[in-house]
Amino acid sequence: MVGHLVFLPAGRQGSRKYMLYYVYILKSIFKENWSYVGSTDNLERRFKEHSCGKVRSTKGMRPLKLVFSESFKTRELVLEREKYLKSGIGREEKNNIINHSEIV
Repeated sequence: MVGHLVFLPAGRQGSRKYMLYYVYILKSIFKENWSYVGSTDNLERRFKEHSCGKVRSTKGMRPLKLVFSESFKTRELVLEREKYLKSGIGREEKNNIINHSEIV
């Protein structure tokens, strides 16, 4: 796994030596032409939160499918990528990613 070393205050070191941040795209299985772009430092936990209805913006669109994720070494890079995918020009790339995932 690639990442950068994270130094946490005493007592909060945990078992994570390397921290990665993720940008991801969710697609509703039943609601056509609906997708969601987000970012997190724990993709598995965040997808469970979306799937269980704990996220207001995706609650009504369940069930959801994770169609794309990409990892980054810093929070700044992941937020930049998330912002891009939500922008006008990035939306085209997001749609291409979603459409390609339908083929697989």
